[in-house]
Amino acid sequence: MESSAVAYRRMFSGKRLLIVESSLFLSDEARQALQKLGTIIVGPTDDLDAAADMIEGREVDAAILDIHIAAAEVFPLVERLDAKSLPYVFALADMPSMTTSFAGFVLCDREASIDDIAKALFGSPLKSN
Repeated sequence: MESSAVAYRRMFSGKRLLIVESSLFLSDEARQALQKLGTIIVGPTDDLDAAADMIEGREVDAAILDIHIAAAEVFPLVERLDAKSLPYVFALADMPSMTTSFAGFVLCDREASIDDIAKALFGSPLKSN
């Protein structure tokens, strides 16, 4: 059985992860850990038009979206991600009361672990393919 480090590297290596955030939500430590696993970080950006173009052009494999940018502005990105079957997570420091029909996992912790991000975007790293 492969180690979790090897499994995470296999999951993230070469994946283009779009980060859409208004402030540096994802910690530098998490960003560096993702990059060590071979993730290509796209962004961070708060330019929603540029993010939409990247999604439409299939320039990304997954996304982390800061819902605090403005829900009304972020949800059209989610619709694009859903239409392209691209995985995404919502990043927020607190849990607002909202109801959506979107499939994205809600990531509610500023110090989210790589394990949480991996499972949300790509499933369990130790499952067999």
